[in-house]
Amino acid sequence: MKKYLFGQTLNQLQQVVAELGLPKFTAKQIATWLYKSEIDSIDEMSNLSKVARTKLNEIYDFGLEKPLKVSTSVDGTKKYLFKVGELQFIEAALIPETLRSTLCVSTQVGCKMGCKFCATGKQGFQANLSTNQILNQLRSIPEFSSVSNLVYMGMGEPLDNLENLMNSLEVFTSDWGYAWSPKRINVSSIGVVPAMKHFIENSDCHLAISLHNPFDDERSAIMPVNNKYHVKEIIDELRKHDFGRQRRISFEYIVFSGMNDTPRHVKEIVRLLNGLRCRINLIRWHNIPGADYPGTNEKRILEFQQELMSKGITTTIRASRGQDIDAACGLLSTKEMVKNKD
Repeated sequence: MKKYLFGQTLNQLQQVVAELGLPKFTAKQIATWLYKSEIDSIDEMSNLSKVARTKLNEIYDFGLEKPLKVSTSVDGTKKYLFKVGELQFIEAALIPETLRSTLCVSTQVGCKMGCKFCATGKQGFQANLSTNQILNQLRSIPEFSSVSNLVYMGMGEPLDNLENLMNSLEVFTSDWGYAWSPKRINVSSIGVVPAMKHFIENSDCHLAISLHNPFDDERSAIMPVNNKYHVKEIIDELRKHDFGRQRRISFEYIVFSGMNDTPRHVKEIVRLLNGLRCRINLIRWHNIPGADYPGTNEKRILEFQQELMSKGITTTIRASRGQDIDAACGLLSTKEMVKNKD
């Protein structure tokens, strides 16, 4: 089976041309074709010699894979389904808005973190996505050239696939790659502390932490990984770093009625985040199979937002999108996986 060129970093491409006995400058030429054009074959790399193209074709494919299917919501959200292995599927969600268009990408097939409210976690961990498979979720969709922002908030824990995460960010933000500003990219994590430290020190992209509860015992009940990486440990690590004025730290917070939306939760959130320049993003709960938690009503969500704002914490409420197409990460791929097994 041939390897893929698409997804290789410049350093990796330099190794490729060295192994094939091609001139060093060929690596930069290949990178330009891969990330600054919309070709989909090695033969279209017209400024490479015929010898170079022949050698590349013997070992490599270009490496683009089209989505298996797409679902479109009444609100314009699109959910792309990709097949990445035998009975293995991942999702990418496109969220169009007036001033921007955001793509939510996956980093793993399934997830090992086991969060009780997550459809992806209920699949269990199956595989890490390669750099190629992460980048392909953007490059292979029709809206590729119009996407303005990227969030790593799809299936899987990005920091549990650290090498491929960092390689994909390098391609997105390097001059030889897509040359995106890191401020257009947000990486979400439950807080895998050692990998989080590496990410902070080696990337300028935004960071979003899945908090969901400020108390260790309560967070552990819905997020087992908290038994390894406690809330305070995560926050203490964040405090060690200077994020600058342009880099954002945010905390994702699904609001459950009576479980994490009480005055004592407000008080503990304020104590926990005191002095940390950040924001909280409140998320409405929508049931998934096997996780029948009580969702907070709209009135209480607004009150909860105001209570946090009154304590000096910038707090937003995420708009619910694509509910008619199973937009919550993991739902569509789980249905496809079950259907194919049957």
